[in-house]
Amino acid sequence: MALAGVKVIELAGLAPAPFCGMILADFGAKVIRVDRTKVSTTVDTQARGKRSIALNLKTPEGVALLRRICVRSDVVLEPYRKGVMEKLGLGPYELLKENPRLIYARLTGYGQSGCYATAAGHDINYLAMSGLLSRLGRSGEKPYAPLNLLADFAGGGLTCALGIVLALLERTKSGKGQIIDASMVEGAAFTGSFFWKSRRLGFWSRPRGENLLDSGAPFYDTYKTLDGKYMAVGAIEPEFYDQLLKGLELEAGELPPQMSFSDWPELKQLFTERFASKTQADWLKIFDGTDACVTPVLSFDQISIPSLRDHMHHLISFESQPPQKNPCESFTRKQPRWLW
Repeated sequence: MALAGVKVIELAGLAPAPFCGMILADFGAKVIRVDRTKVSTTVDTQARGKRSIALNLKTPEGVALLRRICVRSDVVLEPYRKGVMEKLGLGPYELLKENPRLIYARLTGYGQSGCYATAAGHDINYLAMSGLLSRLGRSGEKPYAPLNLLADFAGGGLTCALGIVLALLERTKSGKGQIIDASMVEGAAFTGSFFWKSRRLGFWSRPRGENLLDSGAPFYDTYKTLDGKYMAVGAIEPEFYDQLLKGLELEAGELPPQMSFSDWPELKQLFTERFASKTQADWLKIFDGTDACVTPVLSFDQISIPSLRDHMHHLISFESQPPQKNPCESFTRKQPRWLW
């Protein structure tokens, strides 16, 4: 296990920090989640592989115990707004004085500096401030956030886990710990590096929802089928686009050029009518074994059906109820650990 022997203290929080802690636990770290006392229920569904302890941080005894376990650990994962831990006397600088090898990761929405550092927020706010939300949505419609995936999980928990692993690697060279300031605004913006850097190439020169990858192109979108389900189409390259047209029983010579932006609405209407003429199962048979880049949009229930299990076993643990997502990486020598 890559992180075997690494001790992590995760201060209980909402989705991003638990996800970060779960990633570390999946790959061998010993993660202890510090919960509040007198909490009737928990919404943490990402406690896989973790142990937990409940402490009353409103008492000197609780604060003293948290200090002891933090300074004996390798990593502290803290999701609170700026100043909370300092008020308890448990800020990073205090703990690093006692354990110079400690890695103290602060996972917050706006980071530890700037006018928003102490402000409340959620994924949609962080995504809005990153600039990405302005590019998400269909033509003529308002921007919309795709669940709370981009800021909370990609720009937050996952990016913070990467920072922790990098700090652990650096510590093997320097012998010193450090403080990680993981801002979900900056993490989301970093996740969107492709969008920022490809603007000069003309990929995003048109209004929201009218570009190549934001539902503007008829060959990169979803389409409703006869039975009310959907197919996903991603036939960008010409050779894939040709196979898409073949599956739809359309002749390329009778259609506008693939990259004729002005003709995209007409093509999209044509594709919409064709996909609506058959069921999802029919289209799956037609495009199975081709390189048309056409796949069914599967629901969580569909992923669990027996016919798909051989393909999905590395993604989903079907032994647990309900089925749960497994760690994503596959290693040749050691498999990740997961406990249910």
